[in-house]
Amino acid sequence: MGITSLVILLFVGAVAGWLAGIIMKGRSNGLIGNIVVGIVGALIASFILPRLGISIGSGILGSIIHSTIGAVILLFVIGLVKRG
Repeated sequence: MGITSLVILLFVGAVAGWLAGIIMKGRSNGLIGNIVVGIVGALIASFILPRLGISIGSGILGSIIHSTIGAVILLFVIGLVKRG
């Protein structure tokens, strides 16, 4: 993985985590937390969405949308676990 790929990965993770925090009504995690949530969200979405037959697209925008969907799922599950 080159430095450009790493920077793009961190950028997409940060934006996706930030968007997921906004969608989930203010669950702010800070910059590092947003990056982690976004990257883990991308992993979750890459596992779930193809099995549902959903294809987002390609490019950075598609990656951000894909990662945001997974990050929202992750934050939702974390919220359920914290309640229970």
